[in-house]
Amino acid sequence: MTNSAPLPQTADGALQIDLATIEAAADRIRPHIFKTPLLESPRLNDFLGRRLLVKAEALQHTGSFKLRGATNAVWSLDDHVRHVVAFSSGNHAQGVARAVTTRGLKATIIMPEDTPATKIEGTRACGADVVTYDRYTESREAIGEALSRKYNANLIKPYDDVRVIAGQGTVGLEIARQASVMGVVPDALICCCGGGGLIAGTSIALHAHFPETKIWCAEPEFYDDTKRSLETGMIERAQTDKSSICDAIVTPEPGQLTFPVNRQHLSGGAVVSDQQVLKTIATLFKHLKIIVEPGGAVAVAAVLTGQVPVGAGTIIAVASGGNIDRDMFKRALDEEPFF
Repeated sequence: MTNSAPLPQTADGALQIDLATIEAAADRIRPHIFKTPLLESPRLNDFLGRRLLVKAEALQHTGSFKLRGATNAVWSLDDHVRHVVAFSSGNHAQGVARAVTTRGLKATIIMPEDTPATKIEGTRACGADVVTYDRYTESREAIGEALSRKYNANLIKPYDDVRVIAGQGTVGLEIARQASVMGVVPDALICCCGGGGLIAGTSIALHAHFPETKIWCAEPEFYDDTKRSLETGMIERAQTDKSSICDAIVTPEPGQLTFPVNRQHLSGGAVVSDQQVLKTIATLFKHLKIIVEPGGAVAVAAVLTGQVPVGAGTIIAVASGGNIDRDMFKRALDEEPFF
């Protein structure tokens, strides 16, 4: 038996996400996910001159927060659905692949040809069929629509899907509850941002508990489309001809569903370089003993480089994923940590 109650709608029929939606997602996915810790290092705090708590989603099953949204989407499906299609650079792929196994469904995942091998292997290891494409010349959306029709499958997008956003919002729900138990009122939260699903859901949940907390997005250099969109009030595109090691969050533009939420809840953003990300990976390994992938390190990189809201004494940063291949991890460890 599934928990497939209809999602809330506004008067005009548009889907909406609120705290109740996220709490329902938390109940739905609880048997299938791991509640990740908030980690802290006194030495990091001394270096920064402020308190930093790191939400270690790199420790989640499949190595990423993406399992949350994928699981909520899969367990929201009607019982007649037997096949799921998704497109992803890796973490959403692995999340969907694992989630469908818990319901005995079949998955076909569309992934870029240049996806790190560990992510493709992890997706196939969960039993999903993988279809690769050239991210620079082919449209994953078009391939996804075609395969969905071919297999009569349900398409689960990586961020522009209410079910996914609600599932990712459980990160913020956990943070709020953990902070309350610790007696912490965060001045700021910084979270990575690609399409914006994680930060959208997290912002809704966190602001329901801590309405005064400043929320910032963190993005890779050249892919600061959300930061620039917040500044102009309209959707801006990334410089997609530029390379970045942060493969998990190099989306071309903010999502159509996520940007209105983020425009309401976010107050600013930070941009970090590849070298700053590599140094952050080395710093997190040295001081917190966690392994974080480049896209998952950008929020902490923003804090370590001083890109934080003015006056923020207590900051929570989301380390969103840990699916890094050996060569990239070695490259990071060859960099000097921030301290």
